[in-house]
Amino acid sequence: MRTKDEQKKEALFKATVKLVNEIGFAYSSVSKIAKEAGVSPSTLYVFFQNKEDLLISTYVNIKRAKGRAILSDFNDSLPIRDILRKVWRNTFAYISHNPDKYQFIEQFANSPYVGLVDQKALEKHYSPIIEVIQKGIEQKIIKKAERPYLVAFLFQPISYLANPRSCEGLELSAGDIDRAFDMAWDAIKR
Repeated sequence: MRTKDEQKKEALFKATVKLVNEIGFAYSSVSKIAKEAGVSPSTLYVFFQNKEDLLISTYVNIKRAKGRAILSDFNDSLPIRDILRKVWRNTFAYISHNPDKYQFIEQFANSPYVGLVDQKALEKHYSPIIEVIQKGIEQKIIKKAERPYLVAFLFQPISYLANPRSCEGLELSAGDIDRAFDMAWDAIKR
């Protein structure tokens, strides 16, 4: 695709996030999204089959970008605890620097649309973390539990603390982030 086309597609993603966050899924019509993106409604159909496809594609696009961000400088030769601490810090940075995108993925994850996403395909973007957690279980460093439990106790705390809507006015120092990680680590370690 040409650069101009990619810019239009990116503008549609950005407009979708903005409008869904402001007025919700139901009121974010194709015409409103196109207008916000500065393109004609017919341009939207060049990239997406329909509004549902646009919403799903926006979610997947953000989740992939989040995966790349949290796996930045990933080094699986480090001790498991250190790997997860780095992922934790990267997750905090992503959420706190992208509150609009995070709000969108939260809303999407709690909507009926999430059932239309190929979760297995999306999981590939997070596979290094999944492998580290599995390695931790096998080495008896991490408690043997189903992955949803481990993810909830490890990553939900940072999602909450980094989210400006849930912790308005809370400013965490690097030490605070490390202390919060230690608490989450204590919940999953053997």
